[in-house]
Amino acid sequence: MKLALKVDVDTFRGTREGVPRLARLLERRGAGASFFFSLGPDHTGRAMKRIFRRNFFGKVRRTSVVRHYGLRTLLYGTLLPGPDIGARCAGEMRAVRAAGFEVGVHCWDHVRWQDFVAARDAAWTEREMALAEERFGSIFGARPESWAAAGWQTNRHAAAWQERAQLGYASDTRGFSPFVPLWNGEAVGCVQIPTTLPTLDELIGREGDPVASLLAATASGATHVFTAHAELEGGELASLLEALLGGWRAQGYEIVSLAALHRALAGKVLPRHEVVYGEVPGRSGTLAVQGTESRRPVSRS
Repeated sequence: MKLALKVDVDTFRGTREGVPRLARLLERRGAGASFFFSLGPDHTGRAMKRIFRRNFFGKVRRTSVVRHYGLRTLLYGTLLPGPDIGARCAGEMRAVRAAGFEVGVHCWDHVRWQDFVAARDAAWTEREMALAEERFGSIFGARPESWAAAGWQTNRHAAAWQERAQLGYASDTRGFSPFVPLWNGEAVGCVQIPTTLPTLDELIGREGDPVASLLAATASGATHVFTAHAELEGGELASLLEALLGGWRAQGYEIVSLAALHRALAGKVLPRHEVVYGEVPGRSGTLAVQGTESRRPVSRS
């Protein structure tokens, strides 16, 4: 049984402090993982305009945003200039790959992508992705092979770019199993490996024991993908992640990267599902989610 661990890295602080801590924890536990990096400016402070979104205040109150992210991070892009994450944290990123973990792209500007991509056109989307791809290449000396969209936000143009770039897979969605993505009935993009489990910040304050809740969700032995965040599990939630890793091992899971999970799919015929937007309990706004399965003939652009 495989459980893939995906680590989203959103901020300068998360990259500089959370990523090395997480890497050490995972090495100690013998766990694999995939790290997806934000590669441009940290403009976290601009996310405060999300106050008008449904459930935003509830999430902020439950997850102690200031404690986890730090006051300085919450001012980046507003009262403080946003540091260039890729330019200043290339060493931390390369160290993760040198330690044997998979690395991929999360985004260029996390807040800009998360807040705007769903409604943007091809030119805007491709410009953001080209910036991230170029920076990834300058850091790692190679093109990215995987992508995990910031905030589970994406659009058809991003999927088309990923297909042209011949990525192995993307993990831009929430869902229940790997699938071939459809956009209005048309096959566009590479294989999607969605996050299948709730994140810890979605459960804290809503479930009495988030670790027990997650272990109950994986007790059946099905293949799963769990998303951690460098700012959370690489900080004050590290003990919860360690408890999860121990629990999953006891259930018989091998903790692997998404790349390893993707390799295990070789030769399998995957179902085709629409990518749609929907709500996820514990998270504000709508996310890209795995929709209904299509059994009709599918066109490809």
